[in-house]
Amino acid sequence: MDWGIHLPQLGNQVSRESLKGFAQRLDTLGVHSGWVSDHVCWPAEFEPKYPYTDDGSFPAPNDMAWLDPLGTLLFVSACTENLKLGTTVLILPYRLPVVTAKQLATLDVLSNGRLILGAGIGWMKEEAEVLGMPFDNRGKRSNEQLEIFLSLFTDDEPEFRGDYYQIPKVKFEPKPIQKPIPVWIGGDTPMAFRRVARYGQGFQAAFQPLSRIREEIDEIRQCCENIGRDPAELTFSVRMYLDPMGVMEKEKSLTGTPEQMQVTVAQMASIGVSHILLDPVAPGGIHGRLEAVETFMEIMAG
Repeated sequence: MDWGIHLPQLGNQVSRESLKGFAQRLDTLGVHSGWVSDHVCWPAEFEPKYPYTDDGSFPAPNDMAWLDPLGTLLFVSACTENLKLGTTVLILPYRLPVVTAKQLATLDVLSNGRLILGAGIGWMKEEAEVLGMPFDNRGKRSNEQLEIFLSLFTDDEPEFRGDYYQIPKVKFEPKPIQKPIPVWIGGDTPMAFRRVARYGQGFQAAFQPLSRIREEIDEIRQCCENIGRDPAELTFSVRMYLDPMGVMEKEKSLTGTPEQMQVTVAQMASIGVSHILLDPVAPGGIHGRLEAVETFMEIMAG
């Protein structure tokens, strides 16, 4: 199992030194990847529609400090050597595709090929409106963005003619080091599963019980078979809480005794999960969360 850890990109303790120290410690621990989330500007009021809680509420206050995801990963890339750098997830409809492609290619080059593009279509209409971006047909718009990325990253003279975006022949350099940059699609709808099969190198499930994750993976495998793709090509990742104190929902967490954690990990592996992204939950701020990660890595190594 590969382990990802959410970086301290948000909250009242966000700082240059805390982020640098946390990321460098992950690198020395042999953690596979460090991850950041994506919100730009929180409206003061919005209708709750978050897909990963029972009541649709988002599990963080809207006045929380939140660093830009790609800027954060550029900083972390300069502080680390081996840690892969992922977005969970970058909300494609919030952004212009060519500018975003330039940022992604820059990050992959400067990190020496360590980027994982976790991509999603978003859920907060009010935030899209604040950013001046359309919320309608955002799934189809995101599909076109992924096609644009592929063309810009691989073709000598990329161009694109779609329903929502049109790009004449251009020169786009430098290309990313990775060919392709791995795209891990997030979402929990049939359209998202088809997007994984068509465009993805991986799938990101988030904060869901084992039974639902199993259903999603089965649906994605069927989508792959429907288009003649081998589902074994995909990485299946799950985002969970690392919760040694047992304060979060148990079915969405790695929690309990070391033996209980091992059982949960084995259950995930049995359905095809090979990467688990952990959000550490522990008292003591960023230092406490890092200690929880250190203890967990010792458990998994032993």
